[in-house]
Amino acid sequence: MSGSSRRPRLFRRHSSREIMNNLASVSSSFLPAFGTIVDETYHLHLKKFVIAPYDRRYRWWQTFLVVLVIYSAWASPFELAFKKVSMGPLLPLDLIVDAFFAIDIILTFFVSYLDKTTYLLVVDHKKIAMRYVTKMLFPMDVASTLPFQLIHRVVTGKVHSGEAFRFLSLLRLWRLRRVSQLFKRLEKDTRFSYFITRCCKLICATLFSVHSAGCFYFWLATRHKNPENTWIGSQVPDFEQRTIKLGYTYSIYWAVVTLTTVGYGDLHAVNPSEKAFTLFYMLFNIGLTAYVIGNMTNLIVHNAIRTFAVRDSINEILRYGSKNRLPEGLKDQMLAHLQLKSKTVELQQEEVIENLPKAIRTSISQHLFYPTIEKTYILRGVSQDFIAQMVSEIKAEYFPPKLLSKLGSSDMAGEIAVLLNIPQPFTLRTKKLSQVIRISHDHFKQLVKPNSQDGNILLSNFIQYLKSLKQEIVQEIPCLPELLSDLATITEATDLNEHPQNQESVDGNTRVIEEDVGGNCCPWCNVRVIIHGNSPNQNTTKGKLVYLPPTIEDLYRLAENKFGKRPNMIVIGDDSEVEELNALRDNDHLYLIF
Repeated sequence: MSGSSRRPRLFRRHSSREIMNNLASVSSSFLPAFGTIVDETYHLHLKKFVIAPYDRRYRWWQTFLVVLVIYSAWASPFELAFKKVSMGPLLPLDLIVDAFFAIDIILTFFVSYLDKTTYLLVVDHKKIAMRYVTKMLFPMDVASTLPFQLIHRVVTGKVHSGEAFRFLSLLRLWRLRRVSQLFKRLEKDTRFSYFITRCCKLICATLFSVHSAGCFYFWLATRHKNPENTWIGSQVPDFEQRTIKLGYTYSIYWAVVTLTTVGYGDLHAVNPSEKAFTLFYMLFNIGLTAYVIGNMTNLIVHNAIRTFAVRDSINEILRYGSKNRLPEGLKDQMLAHLQLKSKTVELQQEEVIENLPKAIRTSISQHLFYPTIEKTYILRGVSQDFIAQMVSEIKAEYFPPKLLSKLGSSDMAGEIAVLLNIPQPFTLRTKKLSQVIRISHDHFKQLVKPNSQDGNILLSNFIQYLKSLKQEIVQEIPCLPELLSDLATITEATDLNEHPQNQESVDGNTRVIEEDVGGNCCPWCNVRVIIHGNSPNQNTTKGKLVYLPPTIEDLYRLAENKFGKRPNMIVIGDDSEVEELNALRDNDHLYLIF
């Protein structure tokens, strides 16, 4: 090992920016294998001349091609409608764009893909090539890239701008699938607003529909035998000799007016072919309009769903209160609780946290609540590991203002009921909106049981707290003096168990005999039993509920303390003698034989 050992790349810490970039790079259908980090400096064990689909450079290349796709989506219908530009200024630009897509076809033979059965990247060149060639992607990519006009000119030596070549140029619209894939990635990428991304997608779909319909409608007018008997010829008789700008303006105007169902009537279908296309376009507009309105409504209403739910809940509470004639004060409390819940739901976000792995939830709790928990009186002196385990089990709640007594930050409430296993003696209310973190009784017991040393410290802190309570508070807690007496007895037994040394004299020498007494001193961890000062066959006297001590001897000592004399035997209801305390359960009845 060298002096400066390097940690494996898998375990190196990454910044939030790097993590976001990694997530964005795999936001499509490509997912890396478990245990890999995706960034620009690390790749899987790829073969030579194999490109990872989530490689940053390849992603930029794909984004650049989307810009070219936008040009193709505009140019293909435009060249169909206006013959002048198909062999004019747009031809060189079309050839350059086709060249870039030809390069992409070649690159695709070197791009690995995700196997749907093993979810591993396939990096074998033959498998990559066979998958691309045997699917529909390859022939369509080739057909949409071939410059048919240039090929015809090279083969025949003649320049031809017939309609067949202009229709073949519409194959470039196959490239629009890249735009759809881009929007899918952007919708999953948290660095971009979903609302804005969705709106851009709807706008692009609408603009493309208007552009395509207008160009095709103008092409119908140029194909008719009598130019004057067309939708534009009736308004502009010599439209074929006029500028492209004029024809395109008329076409887009008609498409927008028809899409929005305004229908001024100044431009209308004249011949049967135009009427047939208009009918098709109007039916298509019904679906497009429904799609756009539905998506926009969903985006707008999505943020108001929670408000609607709160209003419905308020109305239900008001109806319930009126139907059952509840007092106004009680109804106000119900409404205040509901309003508080609706206001704090964004602060708690439990539905989000619950879906995260336990390790992440624990880290969140450690960050939010650890500084507060470690300052509480009951956890002074306990181990950091115990506090960390406790923090992972707590949950946060909000309480509306209502004051009875004053508690500050890191103060506790409800620990008396939990630790003594009695009903909560106090009602707590808040002076202002307060956040309270809580842990359930069962979770607390499960935490303390395997940590007896921390439990002893916690118990000692709790007893000191009880002894420091004011007299008026002590009077409110039922049986507190007796409970303190029981705790003192258990604590005394605990001290003996921690130093269980008996001296025995052998041949005039003294030796120490250590006894393994086991057990747990924590009263909330022990079993509760009811002891009676009589045998099972006698009339049952009023029993006493106590915590089961760690050993039989401690139980005898506790019985002597309660009834004034030491029993000779302890039995259960069927006269069976108790020899193992581990066999007892909560609320078992024990009978003392004197």
